[in-house]
Amino acid sequence: MAGSAQPLTDVWADGDPVVLKRAGVPPIFARMVPGPQRVGEMGAVDLGGQIGRAPGGSVRWLDADYRLLRPSLSDLLGGLRRGAQIVTGKDAAQLVFLAGVGPGARVGEAGAGSGALTIVLAHAVGPTGHVTTFDRRADFLEAARANVRRAALERRVSFRERDVAKDGLDLDGLTSVVLDLPEPWAVLASAHAALRPGGYVATFTPTYNQLERTVRTLRTEGFDEVRALELLERPLHVGDGGTRPEFEMLGHTGFLAAGRRVA
Repeated sequence: MAGSAQPLTDVWADGDPVVLKRAGVPPIFARMVPGPQRVGEMGAVDLGGQIGRAPGGSVRWLDADYRLLRPSLSDLLGGLRRGAQIVTGKDAAQLVFLAGVGPGARVGEAGAGSGALTIVLAHAVGPTGHVTTFDRRADFLEAARANVRRAALERRVSFRERDVAKDGLDLDGLTSVVLDLPEPWAVLASAHAALRPGGYVATFTPTYNQLERTVRTLRTEGFDEVRALELLERPLHVGDGGTRPEFEMLGHTGFLAAGRRVA
């Protein structure tokens, strides 16, 4: 089935994504494959002996013991091979919420970029949902495909080379549309037609001018429950009796807007 994915079992299977983890060291992304594999610049590791065993075991590598864990969504995004600028975790999570994406959802996404948001959406729809992602650039689409494949979510995603700002979304029956484009307003008419009644569209844009035009078009295209917002993330330095905000923060990533098809 197009939207299916390999079931998550309680043992490692050939090709599963895996993270190697030990205390105080960031997770290291790899695949559960027989034979030695090169992991970044750190050297080769052979995980083949773990296939068929339960996650949580350990392997001796580079004179240290590493626990073998199934990757979280954060791990998958941390191991992303970047090309185009990605939507950060805080914005991606809110886009999932604003677009009403959940298990079994049928999602249209544009543009694919490096595939970070595609991975988040594919994770959210579960094994019974499906994401169709569009990009006008073949190189971005291939980069996204490689990252989604690396995350072992490729069975939940279809990749389409198409300029949706010019040619529209040639889909129907969608529960959600998510747009990370310079001109999302150009897609909103076809997004309205592609959505089921009650479906949501959510957009990500970096500038006020883009946000203003997007919100105006959401209203003129008949979307209901139109809203716009920005999320700011401020890390805290936590110490004994000395907790305070960090001196630096990521002050701006982008603006989010959303609307719902009712009529």
